[in-house]
Amino acid sequence: MVVAEPGQRRKLEAILSADVVGYSRLMQDDDAATVETLTRYRTIFSDFVGRHEGRIVDSPGDNILAEFDSPVEAVQCAVELQREFARRNRQLAEHRQMQFRIGINLGDILSRDDGTIYGDGVNVAARLEALAEPGGIMISESARMQVRTLIDVGIADAGEHEVKNIAEPVHVYRIMLDETTPEPRVSRKVPRATIAIVAAAALVIAIFAGFGLWSRGEPETAEVAETPADPILAIPTGPRIAVLPFENLSGTPDEDYFSNGIAEEIITALTQFRDLFVIARNSSFQFKDQARDVRTIGKELGVNYIVEGSVRRAQGTIRVTAKLTEIETGAHLWAQTYERDLTVGNIFAVQDEITEQVVARIAGSYGVITRAGLRASEHKSTDSLDAYECVLHARQWFGTEISEEFPSARECMERAVVLDPGYAEAWAWLALLNGRQFGYALDGPSQPPPLDRALDAAHRAIKLEPESAMAYFALASAHFFRKEMVLFRQASETALALNPNNALVLAELGGLLGYAGELERCLAMTAKAMKLNPHYPGWYYAGVFNSYYHQKNYAEALLAAQRWNEPYQYWNQVHLAQAYAFLGDEGSARAAITKLLELRPDFADVAREEIQNWGNSDEFVEHELDGLRKAGLEIPDAPLAGD
Repeated sequence: MVVAEPGQRRKLEAILSADVVGYSRLMQDDDAATVETLTRYRTIFSDFVGRHEGRIVDSPGDNILAEFDSPVEAVQCAVELQREFARRNRQLAEHRQMQFRIGINLGDILSRDDGTIYGDGVNVAARLEALAEPGGIMISESARMQVRTLIDVGIADAGEHEVKNIAEPVHVYRIMLDETTPEPRVSRKVPRATIAIVAAAALVIAIFAGFGLWSRGEPETAEVAETPADPILAIPTGPRIAVLPFENLSGTPDEDYFSNGIAEEIITALTQFRDLFVIARNSSFQFKDQARDVRTIGKELGVNYIVEGSVRRAQGTIRVTAKLTEIETGAHLWAQTYERDLTVGNIFAVQDEITEQVVARIAGSYGVITRAGLRASEHKSTDSLDAYECVLHARQWFGTEISEEFPSARECMERAVVLDPGYAEAWAWLALLNGRQFGYALDGPSQPPPLDRALDAAHRAIKLEPESAMAYFALASAHFFRKEMVLFRQASETALALNPNNALVLAELGGLLGYAGELERCLAMTAKAMKLNPHYPGWYYAGVFNSYYHQKNYAEALLAAQRWNEPYQYWNQVHLAQAYAFLGDEGSARAAITKLLELRPDFADVAREEIQNWGNSDEFVEHELDGLRKAGLEIPDAPLAGD
């Protein structure tokens, strides 16, 4: 590897190279008019590059070189430029029209302090430009991998090409400006419901057959043989990484939520890198307070790297340590200590820097890190430490859903959005809590009604942070409980397109799809969530239960309810009772009902309401109630219309 010299720095960037087609001919024909047109078009170039957060690096003669943090922004900029130039050229005589070729590469470059860039990353972009047609765009394989699901134009394979001064053949792709892509895509701006039943069925067969492959607490190692056609269901193929819970050194166990929250924020940030296989919180956090060798933990989790650290806050300061270990060799690839004033901005800055340092250390071997991913992973800050802590409390409640603790969690989130009305994540969690209040009939009536509050809070979150997967997850949840199923599916697909590797969102939305009757999709999404979270929580089986129960496959439904195995969750007992009842095991069914009523004494009175809150058809609701009646629960008749 070439090491950067003093005054240089190495970085990964999207490079756009462009030049004018037939520039010499144009100059010979009318040099004054050519210079005038080129000057005007350069101004357009500069404007569009700026809009997409890029930078013009150089513009000698008829060439233009620009760099972008994001390959998506680079390609979208190129598409808009070519369309704008085509529109303007129609106003010129044919022999005076000025067309550009554009090449885009995502690669490693060296940058000097004066802004000059060079290296193979730049050279490849220039060679791609030479291969482009007049008015066309060519991109490299590395760029295509990052943009293929995020742009609204087609991409065609143009094969491998030997190019000057580049040792290896370059795989080239053509941007089809006026055609749709043959590849499966989910647009960021226009959600697309890609169900892919065949692919989902392949995942279901491979992962759920008899539940034999999924033993709780044992990471799955078998690979799915077939790559899903739906990119949302694709398993990340890059390095595997886990973040252990950060040790709380603050002197009181009450601070655990804070140190855990910092580690969880880093996990969420890492999931923004689509090729990284990030082990979910439940799996890595099971090792909390265990004095075990990190390499042993890494091998149990099946990962290549582990991040561990500690947090101490006291007297207005925060001290965070973090370390990255390679499991195979035991080598410490990076370690850092951060000591800052205790402000939420500093906390976010430390989390972002840890994320960037971690991914930078493993990028070279795998090529999975892009500046677009780094930007997506960066926190949208709040200045309110209290608001931030309320978000951590909301996350903690969502992991357990203990009904007695709900009022304090929701009250804290209501306070958070007052403390900082511009904090998008607080609005998203407020929306999710209001949705749960309605779903579980928690905490009595409220004003405004919880579903109105949930929908308003989700829209506020999206307005503040339009590319937040959590905000769209919150919106999907609100639409689900409002029975707005078309909008639910649209918001779900957008959430998953923005971050297809967040195990919580996959499992939650998969479960809701099970309630909505999309059983194969439910199983496939739950399977991927389990793959990302090998020590998944029992509630992942809620959607699996519904999938089998409403297919009247009660034996598999019972197995799912048994594997849920969270006895404090009254809905776990509901599902056990239903499955036992339909299988004719009256004793076990009645025992489950007894346990259910210990956990939720009023459930018989609210059963119909709760099931209607979650169900999306009369048939669904009656099938759920029939199972409970067979189990011995006396459920009042539905009130007559007008009562």
